[in-house]
Amino acid sequence: MSEDGFARPGPRRDETASGEPTLSEEQFRRLAGYGRRESVEAGQVLYAGGDHSYDLVLLETAAAQVVREATLTEPGQVIYDRRPGEFLGELNLLTGQTVYLTARVTTAGTVSRVDPAALRRALAEQSDITDVLLEAFRVRREIMRTSAGEALEIVARPDEAGGRALRAYVTRLNLPHSWLDATSATGRAVMRAAGVEDEDLPIAVVGGEVLRGATPGTIGEALGLSFDADRGEVDLVIVGAGPAGLAAAVYGASEGLVTVLFDRAGPGGQAATSSRIENYLGFPGGISGEELTRRAMLQALKFGTAISTPCEVTGLDLADAESPVVTLQDGVRVRARAVIVTTGARYRRLDVPRWSEFEDAGHIRYSATELDLRGCESQPVTVIGGANSAGQAALFLASRGSSVDMVIRAAVIENGMSAYLADRVRVHPRIRVRVRSEIRALDGDDGLEAVVVEGPEGRRERLESRVLFCFIGAEPASGWLDGLALDDHGFVLTDSRLPAGTSASPLPFQTSAPRVFAAGDVRSGSMKRVASAVGEGAGAVAAVHTALTPPAHR
Repeated sequence: MSEDGFARPGPRRDETASGEPTLSEEQFRRLAGYGRRESVEAGQVLYAGGDHSYDLVLLETAAAQVVREATLTEPGQVIYDRRPGEFLGELNLLTGQTVYLTARVTTAGTVSRVDPAALRRALAEQSDITDVLLEAFRVRREIMRTSAGEALEIVARPDEAGGRALRAYVTRLNLPHSWLDATSATGRAVMRAAGVEDEDLPIAVVGGEVLRGATPGTIGEALGLSFDADRGEVDLVIVGAGPAGLAAAVYGASEGLVTVLFDRAGPGGQAATSSRIENYLGFPGGISGEELTRRAMLQALKFGTAISTPCEVTGLDLADAESPVVTLQDGVRVRARAVIVTTGARYRRLDVPRWSEFEDAGHIRYSATELDLRGCESQPVTVIGGANSAGQAALFLASRGSSVDMVIRAAVIENGMSAYLADRVRVHPRIRVRVRSEIRALDGDDGLEAVVVEGPEGRRERLESRVLFCFIGAEPASGWLDGLALDDHGFVLTDSRLPAGTSASPLPFQTSAPRVFAAGDVRSGSMKRVASAVGEGAGAVAAVHTALTPPAHR
């Protein structure tokens, strides 16, 4: 412990040691031109953990120290020191998250403060500086994830659905956090310090505040990720942060529209649950859904999109055709010049006895990522479904030592799966494909132990299985879209699919409402592929621009 009371785990992390890029002297001066200069004294706090916003701080002649304040169970810790010529700031400058760390002046001098609005201008106008800042923010977030995770502590049972939902949420948003098993000594110590019992789980400790029965919603609110109703006029509201929604956010914000993106769970949609996407253009080695989501989200934030998640939209008011209004779950109404619906689809579940019981206990999962793998490495598992997502999941699980039974209703695996993927699945020694088969029962006392499968000619077989991975498709998340034309299955009708007489010449992706558009899996006739969803999101923004442009100027 040093004289200032903070632990130092090792040598100071400067830019070179941490891999951060640095601003050249010329870039530093150029960026300082967006800020305001002020003198600071030793000991002065530039920003503190818990603040709702702060400025990018350029250290001209001053020096500063960034620390994580003491938590319930951990002493304060120095994360890094900053010298003259360096800058203070992290990814939450763009996300709007509550500040995690405290920055305190160690050497008096001068600084330049670049407020959030000025920072947005700099990011839009100075591409070389933008590259440096975004990479530095990314590296600093990684440092925080390993060194400052105690700023958000989550205690949960790893095999329960509530805890798994929290872990998926903080991982998708790349939030620095410390995950503690409620049965571990450290987890129990945090529970004792917080004064909580087993019935309060899962809990989250955010800036000293204890959230009992924590959910993504309560954590998001505590971290400042909920919607700011006082943000002013909005040009474009996007509902749903899957690939289509994120693409729409990137193109909308980058082309000057004041853009707000809402999502009920967390960014990425179903694509974020894929362990590896191998047929997405530009990634010959493949990319995980989580990583693709992180990159897209950062891109949207770079151009100024306001992302609020979890934030559920519950209604659409079309009383004013030129100003559609979306209603949030808490009753807040957000008026915009246009809306793009990209809510995708929700996972289907089987009508099998005890399904909810095993689902709540974490033994039924709807994704196959690194997080989902925990607890079933080298164990027998079952994958239901015959589409690409199911094939990718089976291969991923088999690569980690699991023996995989793949249950498919179709007569041949190629009916719903890309040929390259079907070929790999068919020859993998750890995967058994059971066609023309269905799950009829789930069995187990303290957890899932086996599934009962009915195959051709009604034969039933009990297959040992510790976890069931379900990829049987989804239903459109369109129940909130009162007033829009839908097809017989609930998917949103657009442009050429609209009923006769709805619109004389509808724009691409336009719904039955003139300033409401739809893209991605929620749209009737979509291809249900990541690449096509991205293209639709971008195309919908082009249609929005046309709709917002007076006819005389088109």
